[in-house]
Amino acid sequence: MLRSSEFDYDLVVIGSGPGGQRAAIQAAKLEKRVALVEKKAVLGGACINTGTIPSKTLREAVMHLSGYRERGFYGSSYSVKQNITMQDLLFRTTQVISNEQDVSRNQLQRNGVEMISGTASFVNANTLRVLSVDGHGHQDISTEKIVVAVGTTATRGENIDFDGTQIFTSDEILSLDHLPKTMAIVGAGVIGTEYTTIFSTIGVRVTLIDKRPILLDFVDNEIADSLAYHMRENRVTLRLGEEVSGIDKTEDEHGKKVKIHLGSGKQVVTEKLLYSIGRTGNTERLNLEGAGLQSDDRGRIKVNQHYQTVVPNIYAVGDVIGFPSLASTSMEQGRLAACHAFGIPATSVPALFPYGIYTIPEISMVGRSEEELTQSNIPYEIGKARYREIARGQIIGDTSGILKLIFHQDSRQLLGVHIMGEGASELIHIGQAVLSFGGSIDYFINTVFNYPTLAECYKVAAFDGINRLGL
Repeated sequence: MLRSSEFDYDLVVIGSGPGGQRAAIQAAKLEKRVALVEKKAVLGGACINTGTIPSKTLREAVMHLSGYRERGFYGSSYSVKQNITMQDLLFRTTQVISNEQDVSRNQLQRNGVEMISGTASFVNANTLRVLSVDGHGHQDISTEKIVVAVGTTATRGENIDFDGTQIFTSDEILSLDHLPKTMAIVGAGVIGTEYTTIFSTIGVRVTLIDKRPILLDFVDNEIADSLAYHMRENRVTLRLGEEVSGIDKTEDEHGKKVKIHLGSGKQVVTEKLLYSIGRTGNTERLNLEGAGLQSDDRGRIKVNQHYQTVVPNIYAVGDVIGFPSLASTSMEQGRLAACHAFGIPATSVPALFPYGIYTIPEISMVGRSEEELTQSNIPYEIGKARYREIARGQIIGDTSGILKLIFHQDSRQLLGVHIMGEGASELIHIGQAVLSFGGSIDYFINTVFNYPTLAECYKVAAFDGINRLGL
C-alpha cells in the first residue's frame, strides 16, 4: 500500500448524493484533501434529480393546486386550478431541483472539495480510473480512503418494453408529457404508494398492484389500514396479493393502452404504467473486483457497523448498502464513515431514525410497532389522539389525522410513535427526542405545548394511554 504522502487525495468520494456530499464535506472539515467524482452533469444524485426532492415537490404542487387541504371546508369539488397539467406540476419541481443543485455545488466549493466529472471505476483498492464525460480519455487518481456513494436506479423487470412514456419507472416520471386519466402502478412499496396517492389526488384513476397481501408491511398495521381506507376513498383500486404474469401494449380507437395480466386471470387496462418493484445499486461500472469487492444480486455492497467494506480503506454509504435507503440516514452514514476513516470518534443512534412516507395523507414513525412488541412478548399499552380532537386539526381542516403512542405497560417508557396526517414527518421529531433519552409518556403529560398546535396530540395521546391503564 502506498504511503499517505504519495496519494493524490486523502479521500475520494464516488457519487454526489446525500451520503457522498456529507462524507466529502465532513472529511474536508477535518482538513483532508478531498475529491468527489460525479458521472452526471448535475450534482445531487437521485435524491435531488429524480427521487426524493422531485417526488416531494410534486406532492406539494398537487396538494396546493388540487385544493386538498381546503376540501374539508369548501367541499370535495374545490380546487385552486381547474384542468391541472403536468406542466403545472413541473413548474415548481424544476425550480426546486435547480436551487438544490446550486446549493449542493456551493456547499462543496466553499468547503474546498474538488469536483471531478466522469465515471469512476476501481483499478485497485487505492486507485480509481475516471472516464471523462464524453467517453474519450481518462485519468487515474490515487487516494488513501474511498467512499462509495453511487446510489441506485429503479429496477427494471425482464421482458418489459420500457419506453419512458407508456411504461416507465420512477426515474422517468418527470418526463411525462401529460397527466393520464388512468394509471396502474406495479409495486406497493414506499415509492409506488406515494405516487399512487399523489396522482389519485388530482383525479387520475389509479390501480395499485402488489403480490404482497397487505400494504406497507413494515408500517404499524393500524396506520397502514387507515392509509388503505383513505386511498380507496380517493377511488384507488388496490390489487394486493396479485402477481403480474404479463404486460402488453395495445391500441384502439381511444388511443394507446397498456394491458396488465394478473396471475389470478384478471386484466387491468390503463393509459400509463409505473413499474416500481424496488431499486438496484449503481455498481455495474465500478469494477468492484479490481478492489477486491463484490455486490449482491441487487447491486448492493455489504458493510460493517462503521460502513466499512471488506477492504478496510473502502467505505460504502447510502442506498447502495440497502435498508433503510433514506436521504436522512444516508447523510448520517456519510458523516460517520468519514469520521471513522480518519480516526475521529463519532456516535449516532441508528436504531431511532424516523421514517417519513410522503403519501397523501403522510405517515411518519419512529421506534417500535405493536406487531414487533407483540412478537417480542413485551407488555405495552397505547394512547391515541385524533386531529379532529385538536383545535389545530380543525383549523387546518385535517380531521382524519391520528397520533399513536406505544409505551411500556409497567414503566410507561415510550417505545414507539406512529403518526398519519398533516405535518406527520415534522411532528415525529418530538417523539424521537423523548425516545432517544429513554423518556416516559409522563413527559408529555407534564409538558406545556403551544396552543393551538398539532403537538398537543402528544399530551392528549398520553392521557388516553394513562386512562387505558385505569389510572
